Amino acid sequence: MATPLRRFISPRNLLLLRSSLNRPSEFSVTISSNIPNSSPKTPIWGAYNGGCDRLGLGYATRRGFAKGRKSSKDKDEGGTIQVVPDFGPIKETASSQMDAAIVALSRELSKIRTGRASAGMLDHIIVETSGVRMSLNRVAVVSVLEAQKLSVTPYDPDTVKELERAIVSSPLGLNPQLDGQRLVVPIPRLTKELIQAMCKVVAKSSEDVKQSIRRARQKAIDTIKKAASQMPKDDAKRLEKEVEELTKKFIKSAEDMCKLKEKEITSS
Repeated sequence: MATPLRRFISPRNLLLLRSSLNRPSEFSVTISSNIPNSSPKTPIWGAYNGGCDRLGLGYATRRGFAKGRKSSKDKDEGGTIQVVPDFGPIKETASSQMDAAIVALSRELSKIRTGRASAGMLDHIIVETSGVRMSLNRVAVVSVLEAQKLSVTPYDPDTVKELERAIVSSPLGLNPQLDGQRLVVPIPRLTKELIQAMCKVVAKSSEDVKQSIRRARQKAIDTIKKAASQMPKDDAKRLEKEVEELTKKFIKSAEDMCKLKEKEITSS
């Protein structure tokens, strides 16, 4: 046993060992061929790893490890992206609904007749010509002749009969008169009883639009309360305050429109 060992650590074999560090397969065969009674089929590289270290050859086996997958917890801690919801549309939607209520009120007030002629008082009347229904202001030009008289001039003179029929059938109680290629519409004065009835209609229209505005406000407040858990408390309060101010603004606008209409009715 001593003889083969001395032969293995001879200078020649040490040089072979150093030169074969980067070629393990050749080294295993070289060692096997220099040791008596060893089988060339059995590499002894692993058997001499420890011996190489003891001989000071500076060789050490290393085991590689694959990178472990990050746990979901690590991912959350490292790259969490918090999406801040946009609550701007809440106010915009409420404003759009309130504005639509004001537009509807304006349309309703224009249908209420006063004792004074107004160019827009016939705009809501629907005229049917050539099988097509459209508003009167798209078929004719309406202008004020006197304080209690309107002129209706059709773009197409052949539609004057359709215009006359539409004005007579409207709820305004007007009787147009044919004057060449145009219609002259007298606006009769309102009686005391009719003035009171018209004012009641205006008051009802005012209340209806206020309810529509308050419904839009309540929808916005409910939406803010549902989303309160996703926003700071200060932002939620600020948004509620802005919706309240918006509600007051539109309600005041509706009240001003109705007061102006009542003034027109009572002063006629």
